[in-house]
Amino acid sequence: MQIGTIQLDKPLALAPMEDVTDIPFRLVCKRLGADLLYTEFTSSEALIRDARKALAKIRIVEEERPVAVQIFGGVETSMEGAAQVAERANPDFIDINCGCWVKKVALRESGAGLLRNLVKFEAIVKSVIAGTSLPVTVKTRLGWDEKSIVILDVARMVEQAGAKALAIHCRTRDQGHRGNADWTWLEKVKQVVSIPVIGNGDIQTPEDVKEMFETGCDGVMIGRGAIQNPWIFQQAKHFMQHEEHMPEPTIADRIDVCLEHLRLIVEARGEQRGVVEFRKHYAGYLKGVRNAAKVRSELMHFNEYAPVEARLIAFIDECMSEAAA
Repeated sequence: MQIGTIQLDKPLALAPMEDVTDIPFRLVCKRLGADLLYTEFTSSEALIRDARKALAKIRIVEEERPVAVQIFGGVETSMEGAAQVAERANPDFIDINCGCWVKKVALRESGAGLLRNLVKFEAIVKSVIAGTSLPVTVKTRLGWDEKSIVILDVARMVEQAGAKALAIHCRTRDQGHRGNADWTWLEKVKQVVSIPVIGNGDIQTPEDVKEMFETGCDGVMIGRGAIQNPWIFQQAKHFMQHEEHMPEPTIADRIDVCLEHLRLIVEARGEQRGVVEFRKHYAGYLKGVRNAAKVRSELMHFNEYAPVEARLIAFIDECMSEAAA
């Protein structure tokens, strides 16, 4: 699969997710096998106004590469200007979010709202391409609802407009995250375009990754499945290569990565803010571990790194002692 000068063989991508895929989480996933990363989606209107929070969202570090900045919006001039701002962050390419289903985005003719107006969709893609010398890609959905699935028309259109790859969340806007993603559309899209096609939606296991690649898509994008299991990138690669599962991460493995993630957030945001903001991640790292609920409750009271580390290391010993009993 090629995007500009980037060449990847069956890459596993971490999907852009608001309030999730910041630099610390992207680095954790990169170290655990993710091949391709995206920033959180960022408002074009905020970028052209040099909003501090928006500029922070598109910051990247060298270890992430290849990495894309993802932008969204419904005004062509703003999207062109945002592409210029995004290019200054020095990503490898720029991605356009044409798939966000939430009302505050989609009902303002941006994100998935563009699926109801393909003329505007095309204009948005062309405006971003006009605003940057970097490769431009698109992420979208199948259509607005089941009665208006337009992904084949969209795929042809974005390729003709000059986009270098297309990522497809295989649900409609109306579905949100409900129901099952329909991967059969990936094979259909591959038949009508020559640009790389990246599949997305309902990837939870290594078997899911293998099955999605069997549709003929060029890459697989993992979103919510990586939040509670960032090891899925390693696990999927091992499964596809050896046709067997890796051993599940031990409690020591889980806590080691959890603490690495916490340290990265503390480094990025400062100790107290980092520790407080990290609280949402404990459920994922400790999912399914006996007595985890009690430990998570205790961790909610800490505002500094040291007591969190001490409690989690003690929890490893507790788990090992219980297993040996």
